[in-house]
Amino acid sequence: MLVRNRDIESLCRILRAGGTRIVFTNGCFDIIHAGHVRYLEQARSFGDVLVLGLNTDASVRALKGDSRPINGELDRAAVAGALRAVDYVVLFGERTAETIVGKVRPDIYVKGGDYTLDTLPEAKVVMGYGGRVEIVRFLDGHSTSRIIEKIQTDGRASS
Repeated sequence: MLVRNRDIESLCRILRAGGTRIVFTNGCFDIIHAGHVRYLEQARSFGDVLVLGLNTDASVRALKGDSRPINGELDRAAVAGALRAVDYVVLFGERTAETIVGKVRPDIYVKGGDYTLDTLPEAKVVMGYGGRVEIVRFLDGHSTSRIIEKIQTDGRASS
């Protein structure tokens, strides 16, 4: 379910008051693939609900370049939100998720294995209020950039 940025803080406060363990992760999720699905399932396994912070189109362009995103933010939100592992999707427009993490205040913040605590500015926010950060391994050989490159070179998305 897509939740407006201005409503996420109060929603999470209500969930926490009911004893719900909130997990948060974030990213572009431009072309959803098996690696994304596995990653989101792993993230969800740490708690009761998974909130996915999804970069807006403008923030994806700032991070990935003018040729991205391939899919617009509302389409990406609809696809990601339809996955069983994802309970709520919230859009954010900054280059990092520090502000939205501060609103959600997840019990557990999850990121993929290409990050470390030192390279995650959000980790300082989470640990500052007593939350936990989990780094999970990615499914090898799966990335949106790789899919785009394969389509550009031979016109096929998978081998």
